[in-house]
Amino acid sequence: MADDQTTDRPADSTPDSPPDPWTEPPSRPVPADLLAGLSVAMVLVPQSMAYAELAGLPSHLGLFASALPPILAALFASSPYLQTGPVALTSLLTFGVLAAGSADVGTPDYVAMAALLAMIVGGTRLLLGVLRLGVVTYLMRDPVVTGFTSAAAILILASQLPKALGVAAAEGDGVLSRAAWSLGHVDHWEIASVGIAAVTVLLVLAGRRVVHRLFPGALLAVVGGVVVSRIADYGGPVVGEVHTGLPDLSLDLPWGSTGSLLVGGVLIALVGFAEPASIARMFADEDRQRWSADREFVSQGMANMAASVSGAFPVGGSFSRSSLNRLAGAQTRWSGLVTGAAVLAFLPFADVLAPLPRATLGGVVVAAVVGLVRPVALVSIVRRSPTDALVAWTTFVVTLTMEPHVERGVLIGILLSLAVGLRTRRSG
Repeated sequence: MADDQTTDRPADSTPDSPPDPWTEPPSRPVPADLLAGLSVAMVLVPQSMAYAELAGLPSHLGLFASALPPILAALFASSPYLQTGPVALTSLLTFGVLAAGSADVGTPDYVAMAALLAMIVGGTRLLLGVLRLGVVTYLMRDPVVTGFTSAAAILILASQLPKALGVAAAEGDGVLSRAAWSLGHVDHWEIASVGIAAVTVLLVLAGRRVVHRLFPGALLAVVGGVVVSRIADYGGPVVGEVHTGLPDLSLDLPWGSTGSLLVGGVLIALVGFAEPASIARMFADEDRQRWSADREFVSQGMANMAASVSGAFPVGGSFSRSSLNRLAGAQTRWSGLVTGAAVLAFLPFADVLAPLPRATLGGVVVAAVVGLVRPVALVSIVRRSPTDALVAWTTFVVTLTMEPHVERGVLIGILLSLAVGLRTRRSG
């Protein structure tokens, strides 16, 4: 990202008269936004539940994080395509920060801490946006992002392996060890779970590449998983009871734990913003449209505050869902509002997903993040720049070895990147 150029004005504007993105009138919604928003919602429902579990939280909180946050984000965003909600990397970072706390995973205290963490993330991003400090996105240089995302993707894939294999209780002290244990104990596999996970990955990946880019593979996998579970006496792990109804909005958070979560929250605010910033910038460059890092910070800040008062967890911008939104014909940022409203309308009926095999959710996550593992980029960076390779590979190794505290890998990568940059300037 260090080589990208940030701009808050349209490509054909002059430096002498840059338009102010804060006074730009809101775009009017068009019919295509309705179709695009609904298309994204069909993917978001299963993804959000899976990402909630990745963060160590009940799956229904993923739905809560997918209702109000996209609506609030749409009101302030500069990009017409950016879709906000639970994302894999932010969920993994959330788990890493919360795992270091005193609350056990999945307990009410843990859930409350996740909501507080979302408030810290939201407050940090909102403050950066209001102060017009979007330039801090360049702390996350390409080598840091490459190393971290590849390592994080490996950890996410490893975390889903026991679920995809139907292993109810994998043994081990960490994600990688539990994945290795699951692979080595074939007698604990649930064959039906293996088949369901494989079909899910196939539907999502092959459906987009072979049938059509808008093929609703995740939706078909969820519907098929529920049907198979109901009629075939499926014996593997299922989602189970799902909370129905709207979230109870509250600011009753464990505020006394703010100090212990502050550093992690700030890191998530910066690291998790790298994805929506790069998405918005890339699409703006391709369409020769205006985008504003400051407004995206405000948008993502408001979305996280909405997630917090909903009792959910930190959210961010999704590359895959934003791309789907664009392909589906979205023209304005109101498509994100449609997505949130659709999930909100689904909440009273969410219990229909109770018999959904967890292997389906595991397959959805695998399909979503497998492309984030970038071995070619990690190898090619060695030939291109030894200093960038040092940063990327250090971030990669530290992230893997420090799990679940993956945020430490990012912090070390940023510090090393700054040190290398300062040394290069002095020697130059």
